[in-house]
Amino acid sequence: MRRVIWIFYFGLFWACAETSESPPFQSVEIKMIYEDSTSIRALEFMPGSVGFAGNNGLFGSVDLQNLRVRSQRMTHLESFPEFRAVAHTSTDFFMLSAGDPALLYKTGDSGTMELVYQESGPDVFYDSMAFWDDSNGIAIGDAMGGCLSILISRDGGKHWTKTPCDRLPEALTGEGAFAASDTNIAISGDYCWVASNKGRIYFSADKGETWEVRQSPVISSTDTFGLYSLAFYNTEIGYAVGGDYTRPEENISNKISTSDGGKTWSLRAQGEPPGYLSCVQFVPGRSGRDLVGVSFNGIFYSQNYGQTWNLLDSEGFYSFRFTNDTVAIASGRNRIAELRFK
Repeated sequence: MRRVIWIFYFGLFWACAETSESPPFQSVEIKMIYEDSTSIRALEFMPGSVGFAGNNGLFGSVDLQNLRVRSQRMTHLESFPEFRAVAHTSTDFFMLSAGDPALLYKTGDSGTMELVYQESGPDVFYDSMAFWDDSNGIAIGDAMGGCLSILISRDGGKHWTKTPCDRLPEALTGEGAFAASDTNIAISGDYCWVASNKGRIYFSADKGETWEVRQSPVISSTDTFGLYSLAFYNTEIGYAVGGDYTRPEENISNKISTSDGGKTWSLRAQGEPPGYLSCVQFVPGRSGRDLVGVSFNGIFYSQNYGQTWNLLDSEGFYSFRFTNDTVAIASGRNRIAELRFK
């Protein structure tokens, strides 16, 4: 009798565990909430809002309570910066422009954005930024002088210092990143991973003090082919995507995963859709099992750690961020939208 009871409760436990699993997404409802003649590739989820920035100096936020959008335009020397990266701490919002000059702004005491870092030169191009915590931040850019451009802040973004090349791995010729979705950087704990356009993964275990680099199975064959985005669910489980935006249907060697913190990477969904993806994110609260990826070709979903993918909608976006386990804010050409996954 004791054995029968044990088997009964064991079976009941697993039945409950299975029914408690979140059901897979079947569709996505898209609600346009902002339209303007600009390209928006940088998003940042913050408490109660999502910050954004784009070209033509545009920046602003989406209120997650009522989806109200507030926007402004920044000018510098009578021109409009092209913003490709944003980040935040608990007290400040940051945005970074891509080309020459690179302009990094921080929320100022007067309520306006203040310039805290500037860099000029023909090879200057910054791609992405993020913060580990309220003190330590990072921004990454294309290679200059033989190494990636890596900016580090240790005082909450008030000051930024460029890491010397003698403290970084040697860059490949033409190495940098694709400023397509502000997701070239992934952070978990003290760890940081950076995906390069050459298919390499830079890794730091100590908030950017030291770095190592590994080649992934993605081998760059053209200037437009490589890794565009990566995400980590925790310090072990990660996924990266890319491809070639000029040949978006090609799906060979454009999706990779790791289960050991990036020490090794394996190809996923080889030769299967989707092709080019500009942004990938783990669905929150699903144990690293579920992923969503976007590109200008549509919104794609995987429920098995990226081994197979389904097209949920052909509406195209550049970037997106989850605000909970079923809702995200997405950005693209001339618009921002709310995505509700069902």
